[in-house]
Amino acid sequence: MGDTTNQHLESTGDTEEGVIKIDGFPLKYRIEGKGIPTLVIGSATYYPRIFSKNMRKHFRMVFIDHRGFVSPPGPVDKGAFELDVLLNDFEHIRKELGLEKVVVIGHSGHGYMALEYAKKYPKHVSHVVLIGLGPDHSQASHDAADKYLSESVSPARKTVLEENLKKLPAEIEANPDKRFVTFCLRMGAKSWYDYNFDAADLWEGVEVNMQAIDHLWGKVFDDIDVTQGLENFNIPVLLALGRYDFLVAPPHTWEPIREKFHNLTVSVFEKSGHCPQYEEPELFDEHLLGWLSETSENLTQS
Repeated sequence: MGDTTNQHLESTGDTEEGVIKIDGFPLKYRIEGKGIPTLVIGSATYYPRIFSKNMRKHFRMVFIDHRGFVSPPGPVDKGAFELDVLLNDFEHIRKELGLEKVVVIGHSGHGYMALEYAKKYPKHVSHVVLIGLGPDHSQASHDAADKYLSESVSPARKTVLEENLKKLPAEIEANPDKRFVTFCLRMGAKSWYDYNFDAADLWEGVEVNMQAIDHLWGKVFDDIDVTQGLENFNIPVLLALGRYDFLVAPPHTWEPIREKFHNLTVSVFEKSGHCPQYEEPELFDEHLLGWLSETSENLTQS
């Protein structure tokens, strides 16, 4: 694993922050709320902003960085960003924070990370929540997303997207290190039910390691096959999708592989895009809690 250190930063009431350094990468964590232990994979800065305050009443939410959201310790090989390396990071963080069994949540590309983590460390995962992702990250899925949007009768949405896409090349050229965030912001008309929503505040202060992002989204996810290992995978999975999510392949593209899951619930939120947990928070929370109750005889509250 390399060098690992845990630096405690803050603890106020129900909130705790710190940094766990692994192989020189300072991975931040933020813990909020009380209740069911829940590991939220992605950015410990971004993701606390898109889950409701009500969630903290039911879940002990542990938000953790991966290597794509922190500065590298120096020049590193792309091998430092392979999926298995990141999964080992998550497991190390779980142990460091004294978590026994968790609900693991992954949104967008982080859904692939969450599912693969659960496959590798099933003894420590009670449930998996996947939000806003397609069955794979292939060109066929990208094409399906584009077709889904083209067939949507929404001239205003398409006009907003077209205007944003015109601005994208110049903005990326002006600040290439911020191109991931810039791309996410300019894809707002593909990402949100409210296609005029400006998500800039959600991304404020989020650090992005483009070497990691390019490798993960450009190589690792392109090759991922979520069906591998499902034959022996019995952990309940909730797949939460937004009807107006044009950023990833539409819900129907999951049909060919749904039967490969032993315990899969697919839920489509009718007034959401890529982030139903943000756009329909009350409904999302209610649905999540109901699903957890139905699929578990006893969830440890700690």
